[in-house]
Amino acid sequence: IGIPRCGASLHELNKTLKIELNANENCIWQIQRNTNQTIRLIFSYFKFAPSSSCETESIKVYDGPSTKSPLLGQVCNTTDAVPVLQSSSDSLTFLITTNSVTFTRNFFAFYYYFSPETKVENCGGELTGPNGTLTSPNYPAAYPALTYCIWHIQTAKNTKIKLQFQDLFLELDQNCQFDFTAVYDGLTTNTGLIGKVCGLAQPTFESSSNVMTVVLSTDYANSYRGFSARYTSIPLPGPVEPDTFLNCSSDSMKIVLSKSYLASLGFSETHLQLNDPSCRPTVTDSVIFSFPLTSCGTTKKDEGQSITYTNIVSLSATGNIITRQKSIEIIAKCKMENNSTLEVIYMTKNSIIQNTAAVGRYNVSMSFYDSDSFSKPVRQAPYYVDLNQTLFAQVSLHSTDPNLLVFVDTCIASPQPEFESLTYDLIKSGCIKDDTVVTYPPLEHYGRFKFKAFRFLRSSPSVYLQCDILICDSKKANSRCTEGCISRRKRAVSSYKWRTNTIVGPIRLKRTLRSAGRSESLTKADAEESPNLQQYSFYTLSSVALISNIIIVVAVLLKYHKHQAGYSYQKIQSS
Repeated sequence: IGIPRCGASLHELNKTLKIELNANENCIWQIQRNTNQTIRLIFSYFKFAPSSSCETESIKVYDGPSTKSPLLGQVCNTTDAVPVLQSSSDSLTFLITTNSVTFTRNFFAFYYYFSPETKVENCGGELTGPNGTLTSPNYPAAYPALTYCIWHIQTAKNTKIKLQFQDLFLELDQNCQFDFTAVYDGLTTNTGLIGKVCGLAQPTFESSSNVMTVVLSTDYANSYRGFSARYTSIPLPGPVEPDTFLNCSSDSMKIVLSKSYLASLGFSETHLQLNDPSCRPTVTDSVIFSFPLTSCGTTKKDEGQSITYTNIVSLSATGNIITRQKSIEIIAKCKMENNSTLEVIYMTKNSIIQNTAAVGRYNVSMSFYDSDSFSKPVRQAPYYVDLNQTLFAQVSLHSTDPNLLVFVDTCIASPQPEFESLTYDLIKSGCIKDDTVVTYPPLEHYGRFKFKAFRFLRSSPSVYLQCDILICDSKKANSRCTEGCISRRKRAVSSYKWRTNTIVGPIRLKRTLRSAGRSESLTKADAEESPNLQQYSFYTLSSVALISNIIIVVAVLLKYHKHQAGYSYQKIQSS
């Protein structure tokens, strides 16, 4: 066990690797052996420098004998899974890169050669009843060595799953590095880790939807009796209408959240905090945060023609039953322009946004479609794409008024759902800013455009899209919606009825990870039937779309104010 140097060439049939690295390392391990078997590599423990990003510090795994081989996957500080990667041949390479922060990084991994066609009895399967049981191979006798089993549990819609281990006895280790059982909130092992257990225990896990995945992984030594578990389905409460409100004035922001809506999400007023936790809400029938724009950790972004103030309400909860740690943020923005204020409030759950119709004078939503016919929307989120894939986006106005026209005025992309720092222009003031963008002529209540998957998907795990939308009177021949690309000077006298905003995301790169035993592509049936799952950072797509674990509220309200604006704009550099 252990590797005393930076990188190595490995030829054993199986080996355990305990790796310790410092700052500014760039180390390569190559696994290669002349055999007809493939390699399974498991990183059962990893500790990167705190707050490190995937761009500066990561493990990259390549499907072949060098770092020029195809990328199988990436592991970094935010990886929300126990990474398991499988080669397509008898060689595998991984590169660990560390940043300049002084910190001792620790990694524990093991690999072994195996034949994919060799099956272990009672190792994994599909469970679809309202309740059922699952046991490890050979239970209650000792489980086999070098085994990797996956059970997928799926119950009826509008239910969640409670999994109780009545007996569990695996090799004991403080970090469960050798033998372990992992439970995931969804039908994939790439993200949504609820927990990992080993030793002697009787834990209970609970999913947030009707899908759950259970994994058993064993190494080459010290086998015990394994586990016996039972799952049951629990009805989910009916949906509660989102009840949030944002009011922006020239010098303050007011965020109102109803108690009943918070309760439907599993939270209370004690679970909420702003960017500055010392700013506390007033609690009546609602939870009210009211504060000056320059306080409570509010950030300011000057974009020349507009200034945006942003604050975030973070939600956290506790409980005895082990559930996936929710990461819910309610993002509030006051966007001040020369003659108006745009108020935007939306929610992300585990960094995933999916727009519903906005609440306000005019309701607008944005979706991706699978082709330029715009007949079939892409329902999975995150939306996994190939690097050079053409994406088709449509903004829809939900109104019975036939005399309205939709115009996509500005669209920006960002690796962050808050759009706080790095942004990249696709469309600005109706002008195309990315050479892959093609806009379609305005069509009544729809604004449409297409573009290529972003080049910075190579370095950013997620990309979010935000568009400013204008709504015009279609009877006016010279409205802003018919003018196309215009300069900022001319824009000041343009005519439109309403200005609103819509957000969608994330988009993620399909090839960032190939999960062991699971396909990257979606089947049509999966895309239509399976609910969406939480996703945080281990980036690939399994065979089922991830839809039910996302909640978003987008409310866009316009009010007119006057103020001055400076100029400063930051753009992502093309790689």
